[in-house]
This record gives sequence, structure tokens and C-alpha cells, in this order.
Amino acid sequence: MTLASPARRAYALAIVVFVLDQALKLWALFVFDLAAKGRVAVAPLFDLVLVWNTGVSYGLLQQDSDFGRWALVALHVVASIAITIWIAREKDALSAWALALILGGAVGNGVDRVAYGAVVDYALLHWGEVTWYVFNLADAAIVAGVLLLLYGALRGSKGATGVTS
Repeated sequence: MTLASPARRAYALAIVVFVLDQALKLWALFVFDLAAKGRVAVAPLFDLVLVWNTGVSYGLLQQDSDFGRWALVALHVVASIAITIWIAREKDALSAWALALILGGAVGNGVDRVAYGAVVDYALLHWGEVTWYVFNLADAAIVAGVLLLLYGALRGSKGATGVTS
């Protein structure tokens, strides 16, 4: 079975997202040593700060036990397998790329959970004292992928827009 062009490109994008995500996390942890520096101002609305997220998005479902940790790892594995299969079957390039962003991010966060017991989050957006949650590149890729999937669903069939690869 040969993979269609959208699937090949999507898997390549997923790998790029995963590698960049892991490289940034390794840099933040072991080169920049963010844990020792605390909160670091980068730009007026953006800081770096290390947070170990033992839950899922927005800090929901925090898990303090080994069972909880490995249950979330299992969820990552099942979701990643399902998305990998979905990409292989996807005919629309935009949807395949959206799924690739989600896959790359999910695998990146899953690797963190296996390696460290929690996901490495480091990016903080804020407006003065008002802060948003701390996230990472994998989280941003997942959100972008979900938004692209929603856009694709709202725009209708690929034939209507001419997007095919």
C-alpha cells in the first residue's frame, strides 16, 4: 500500500512538530535551565516559566498517581494510533495537515509524560497581571490543528475551494 501525497506530507509535518517540540523542551530544561531561572520576561506579553503539567489541556484532570500518569500515556497512544490511521485515509490536504499538527503535538506531550511523569510547559502569555495558562509548542500545534479541522468542516467539501494538496 502506498501512501497518498497528503499523507506523506502530513507524516513529515508531524515529525517536524515533534522534533521542534522536543528540541525546545530539552533546551528549556537542560541548556537554558529554566527551572533555576524562574519566570523570565521575553517580551511585553510573553514570559518563559517552567510548569510540570500532570493533567491535560488547561491543567484539567491532574494526575498525582502512577495509575493516572500511565492512563494518560495510554490515552496518548490510542489517540495517536487513531490519528495516524485517519491521516492515511484522509484525501483532503488541509485536514491531513491539521491532523499532523495534532499528532506531532500529542506524541511530543506523550513522550514527556513517559520521560518525566508530566508534560513540560514553558510559554506564558499575559497582559499585565492577567495570565493565560502555561503551554508549549505541542499544545500550540494541537490547538492550531483543531482550529484547522474546524475550518475545514465549516468550509465544506474540498472541491468547493480547490484545495487538493
